[in-house]
Amino acid sequence: MGKKINRREFLKIAGASVGGLLLTAGAVTASGKEEVRPFKPVTDGYAMLYDATLCVGCRACQNACRRANNKPAELDPTGLYDAPNDLSGDTWTLIKLYKSEDGQTWSFVKRQCMHCIEPACVAACPLGALHITPTGAVAYDKNICFGCRYCMVSCPFGVPRYEWDTTTPYIQKCDFCTSNGRLDRGEPPACVEACPTGALVFGTRSELLAEAHQRIEAHPDRYVDHVYGEHEAGGTHALYLSGVPFEDLGFPQLDEKPLPESIKIPLDYAVPSIIVGMTTFSVAAYLVTRGEEDKS
Repeated sequence: MGKKINRREFLKIAGASVGGLLLTAGAVTASGKEEVRPFKPVTDGYAMLYDATLCVGCRACQNACRRANNKPAELDPTGLYDAPNDLSGDTWTLIKLYKSEDGQTWSFVKRQCMHCIEPACVAACPLGALHITPTGAVAYDKNICFGCRYCMVSCPFGVPRYEWDTTTPYIQKCDFCTSNGRLDRGEPPACVEACPTGALVFGTRSELLAEAHQRIEAHPDRYVDHVYGEHEAGGTHALYLSGVPFEDLGFPQLDEKPLPESIKIPLDYAVPSIIVGMTTFSVAAYLVTRGEEDKS
């Protein structure tokens, strides 16, 4: 039987925990977020070019992503077809269809993590669970994450997803096949390898930007004169070509300013609050659990 904790002991434990973390949080705020959680952008890492004009919507990339990352299909009500409506904890890559209101214009579009050069999610993560790998991919360490979900709020593309329906939830998103080891083995991401039409190409960011601009120059009637991800939010490692305006495909219109510069001040104050709140909750949960054990 565990030792009972009275009110005075509870206040001592909670006060010591919260007080200690307030000092730590104050140090974080005083020293500045950039010094505590620095990250070095990889400006010419591995990148992926998606050409929407070559995509036929076969979803081979979507299925390959599931297999490579051991993710189950999200079946429709009949239980026969994989039919997710959006990115989720089990769907890291998604092909969607855009149609204009008059039905005359349409395009497929691939949704996944954009792997920003200066990611807002990495800057927002208090503990470094989201981080930039040497290849430029934005990866996730579930052993560090404590579930604040700041990455979800900060991402302008709405990519990181939370496993709401599990008892041990984690953040889930594309990591350019970093966690399954394909990049370490010199293999491209599974989605790129599976694409039968050449709509997906993998290489260094500089190589793919050159390729994208060559395609636009060679076929100006086919493409919008813009490579999405070249400059948006400081640049991304997922690059897009399209024959349809990108805002019609659901892409946010962003300027060239890296997003971490915009979220620094709010996070300097919010992160300490989260740390304190989570600590208080943990102490309370522990005491409740111990109290139940004492009764048994």
